[in-house]
Amino acid sequence: MARPPLYDDALRDRLLDATAMMVDEKGPERISLRDIAQNAGTSTSAVYSLYGGKTELLVAVIEHGFASFGDAQAAAEPQGLRTLGLAYREWAMANPALYRLMFGGGVATEDCRPDDATMSTAMAPLVRALAARVDESEVMAAALTVWAQVHGAVSLELAGVTPPIVPWDSVYGAVVDAVERAFPAR
Repeated sequence: MARPPLYDDALRDRLLDATAMMVDEKGPERISLRDIAQNAGTSTSAVYSLYGGKTELLVAVIEHGFASFGDAQAAAEPQGLRTLGLAYREWAMANPALYRLMFGGGVATEDCRPDDATMSTAMAPLVRALAARVDESEVMAAALTVWAQVHGAVSLELAGVTPPIVPWDSVYGAVVDAVERAFPAR
């Protein structure tokens, strides 16, 4: 009897990376599991064994993105609110395909939505940082306000819709400075 193939973490990572890049380049409807498997140097059997199908693979990619993003935010949390904002941009610039997949709406269906715990964990460092700055009843509204500000700036930068002379480091610095002023430490 033949032994079933073993799939390691490196293969999982290659599949997640290949899927994010391909969805970013072509859109989810224009890629197949065969294309993804070929790009990752494996077979469609591996994709089905590891993830079940295309929808499950897309969810895994998005959850992987939120986990990676959450890790970056957790690492920045001890340095405070401004550093969380800077870490947001740094992660997005290092992972543009994942960022666009997570936030671009290209696969925003109920089937492809990560679970609430995954998203909450990613947002938890920001919520904790703001809990020390605003009343408890205002924490979530403050977190969404901050997220919208940093997300908007990063999304504009990644979209490349501004003149090439825009000094993004300065622009983004002004955004996180405005966040700090809006939610001063108590």
